[in-house]
Amino acid sequence: MGTTGKKEIQRHEPLIEVGILLEQPAVNFRLFSTYRINGKPIPPGDYTVLFREGKLNFQGRQPDALIIEPEDLHRDTFELKEVIIGLHFHWERRENQRFQGGLKFIAEEKGVTAINIVSLEDYLRSVISSEMSATSSEELLKAHAIISRSWLLAQIEKNKEIKGEYHTAIVTPTEIIRWYDREDHALFDVCADDHCQRYQGITRQTTSLVNKVIDETCGRVITHGHAICDARFSKCCGGIMETFENVWEPIAHPYLQGKADNHGDAPLPDLTMEENADEWIRSSPPAFCNTQDAVVLRQVLNDYDRETADFFRWKVIYIQEELSSLIRERSGIDYGEIIALEPLERGSSGRIIRLRIIGTGRVMTIGKELEIRRILSPSHLYSSAFVVDAGEENEEGIPQQFTLTGAGWGHGVGLCQIGAAMMAEKGYRYDEILHHYFPGTQIDKNY
Repeated sequence: MGTTGKKEIQRHEPLIEVGILLEQPAVNFRLFSTYRINGKPIPPGDYTVLFREGKLNFQGRQPDALIIEPEDLHRDTFELKEVIIGLHFHWERRENQRFQGGLKFIAEEKGVTAINIVSLEDYLRSVISSEMSATSSEELLKAHAIISRSWLLAQIEKNKEIKGEYHTAIVTPTEIIRWYDREDHALFDVCADDHCQRYQGITRQTTSLVNKVIDETCGRVITHGHAICDARFSKCCGGIMETFENVWEPIAHPYLQGKADNHGDAPLPDLTMEENADEWIRSSPPAFCNTQDAVVLRQVLNDYDRETADFFRWKVIYIQEELSSLIRERSGIDYGEIIALEPLERGSSGRIIRLRIIGTGRVMTIGKELEIRRILSPSHLYSSAFVVDAGEENEEGIPQQFTLTGAGWGHGVGLCQIGAAMMAEKGYRYDEILHHYFPGTQIDKNY
């Protein structure tokens, strides 16, 4: 997955296509300079692309695809109206966003999709400023620039390899095991939201430090065995990193395995055992990401991220009616009243891979971690590393309350953003941060 054979260094950075607004009934946008369509100039101003009878409609024409090309890829800009950020997460909202480069519209099954055509390095300037604060420490920004570049190039290569033959679910009458990765993006390279990497154009302020970091790391990636690494990252691992194949497809990446988020050599607790996971999740073990340092957290968490106060350890309480209704609505399956949530399999970080939901009307096993998080929350549960305490039972023996006590924020694979920020604060260099989170890798220049 996401691997390439050894190649000569390319001379130029690639252009990439980023899906910004997906399947909308209409897209409103503004050009801030003169662009071109089929070589003909289109002046600055406000425009709308509509979706009618399965086709694009732009100024009375119905093109199969509409490409609006800039005169200068790095300087010409446009604005897309009402862009969704944090799709299905608790901070979901819409905002106008400004982008540089080209603009492409395609008609999909349900509406118009707007795609930004941008150079990879310009894309990264935005990603670094969108995923975290543009005023973060230099070592943290360098580490993140390299892994964001690596991840993107690995995904582009993977798209070439899978060619539509990519399965992300195992479904039987009693079990639904599903993971979420590349299945949504056959018509562009990456999306602009948390599903891939946050990319908000030049809406987020890019600082001179971000420009310096991107320029100094230009073309640099992490590799393992001459292959570009599928360099994953999440907000907070919760103290131990998760193993790749426990979250996505069953392919082992030696650099994405369970590992403690600290500098000690103490053996890892075996969190695949329920007793150990229970004790670990209810405790507050030492880890780089176990911090409430406001200065460090501001480097990683944007304003809407800081609406989440607890992330290393957290708690969610549901009453019976609330939980049974939520699971029915989110899964499309009526379990009746919920009797128990039973972890059947856990990963290296204590994240649940397979969870049995026992109801008065149905019993099913679900997984993997994002499917569990999706079904047990109106948006997404912080992570699947949790233990369950059932409350007082009614006369029929059915619990009337469930308390989920959990650890971490996100899938926990690869770089832990809060942990990496703390490492930088403690004086670790960017290469030391990368080697901590991606052991056995090296830094190479791709272009």
